[in-house]
Amino acid sequence: MKKEVIKLLRKPLKDLKVEMTDEQIEQAIDFPPSPELGDYAFPCFFLAAKLKMSPDEIALKIREKIGNFPETEFSDVQTQGPYVNFFLNRKSFARQVVWDVITQKKNYGRSSSGNKKKAVVEFSSPNIAKPFGVGHLRSTIIGNSIANIFEFSGYKVVRMNYLGDWGAQFGRLLAGYHKFGREKSLEKNPVDYLMKIYVKTTPKKYDVPAREWFKRMEDGDRKALMLWKLFKGYTMDDFKKMYKLLKIKFDVYEGESNYNKKARELLQELKEKGIVKKSRGAYVIDLEKYGLGTAMIEKSDGTTLYATRDLAAAIDRYKRYKFDKMVYEVGQEQKLYFMQLFKIMEILGYKWAKNCVHADHGLYLDKNGKRFRTRKGKTIFLRSIFDETLELAKKEIKKRDGKISKKALEDRALKTAIAAIFYGDLKNNRSNNSIFNLKKFVSFEGDTGPYILYSYARASSIIKKIAVTEKFQVYELEDKELELVKKLSQFPEVVISAQQSLNPSLIANYTYQLAQAFNEFYHVCRVIGSQQETFRLALVQSFRQTLKNSMALLGIEVLEKM
Repeated sequence: MKKEVIKLLRKPLKDLKVEMTDEQIEQAIDFPPSPELGDYAFPCFFLAAKLKMSPDEIALKIREKIGNFPETEFSDVQTQGPYVNFFLNRKSFARQVVWDVITQKKNYGRSSSGNKKKAVVEFSSPNIAKPFGVGHLRSTIIGNSIANIFEFSGYKVVRMNYLGDWGAQFGRLLAGYHKFGREKSLEKNPVDYLMKIYVKTTPKKYDVPAREWFKRMEDGDRKALMLWKLFKGYTMDDFKKMYKLLKIKFDVYEGESNYNKKARELLQELKEKGIVKKSRGAYVIDLEKYGLGTAMIEKSDGTTLYATRDLAAAIDRYKRYKFDKMVYEVGQEQKLYFMQLFKIMEILGYKWAKNCVHADHGLYLDKNGKRFRTRKGKTIFLRSIFDETLELAKKEIKKRDGKISKKALEDRALKTAIAAIFYGDLKNNRSNNSIFNLKKFVSFEGDTGPYILYSYARASSIIKKIAVTEKFQVYELEDKELELVKKLSQFPEVVISAQQSLNPSLIANYTYQLAQAFNEFYHVCRVIGSQQETFRLALVQSFRQTLKNSMALLGIEVLEKM
């Protein structure tokens, strides 16, 4: 309904010579603190300086210029001091919102704003030869949600997993395997064994052999590449099992190694164009005049860096996909790196560089507020996290249903565990650090994934008792009914905001608020057997559908029964 409010405000603002886009008007519109003051409010404080009038006078002028209003949408438009307050025709509003949801079903909230443009979303991107750690979990969860939101907004999405399968760390691993490695131990538990070897080689005394082995890789040494391919194969098998469990899918798997040759070709081009300069034996690009320091492109020993390969990858991706947007979902510690990367693309003359964006995320912290660190062997691995979450979920479910079958328990526990972990992350602004607290995540009370699943299951139990009909009559609405209808109506706007800001927490927080609104309605408003039965059943069905759509954007499946 905000669109209808915007329509009413356009002409009065234009008559007052106030230039505002629909988006700016929408951002100014607020919600009054109580229903007695209306359903939407337009504050006039910010116009006082421009119009040289008091905010109260401006509100009166705007109301005067609005004149008559469509009574099918609004019951009244009033001023209250510096505010223009809009009162909805609540019956008509409720009827329209509920009808939209139950007829549009899984498409409710979907938009065509993307207009079939192409978006490449790079996310997860774990490092080969290490177990899938919690450090890459945030990128996996947030990136998956961003991809879902883009798709729901009308984009053609390419989901890309850009694996860390090349670089100096592999020189360290090969040096370690050459010194400590045992073939039988590798075959028994490959990824965990490789991790132990990597940790053993962290002391400085292994720096020189690590560099030598990586140089051998870059030079195409047969033994080095044979071991590297073996380690990569073992790791990919492990990763894909985890992705399958989490129901995360990718359209493309590619690694840094794909761009080793192209990176060298690009490096030669940069040298020929004079874009790079030599510094202490290495090649760098001076970005000081942009306030971005210096970016190293080739080390003094002649080996390439992540940045060189990333530049080659970006150029190749544009050639392949002609993307309108490329999103890198990578940790915030890489913020300067991506600013440098995008600036170098601009310097090279690529106009599409402005369509590349870094969606950064904060860190997971342990219970002491410290970062998990792979180099000291302190990483918590996703498999162990998931197993622990499953056990916690099973205990909670058994408390509520002691007679549940083993198969049903496994299914519910799996979906509950995913909801707990995913929602526990996504409810936070992606740029903030987050304490990883599994017990809190799995709780069936409060702002958690299981609480939202339980709300959906509660609605499902009502619908199972009596069929929903598309023919319903709306009588006078109680406050909690109206609040639920309003919350349902906000979903399309929330999706657009989440897509524009690359911020899934807007969806997550909306989902929790929607569940709260439903539970408050459920406690106050009788559904079956009430005068409002047909409408309230349709309202419950609308809640279920909207919650399901919203949870799907977070990568979470709903449960019919908890």
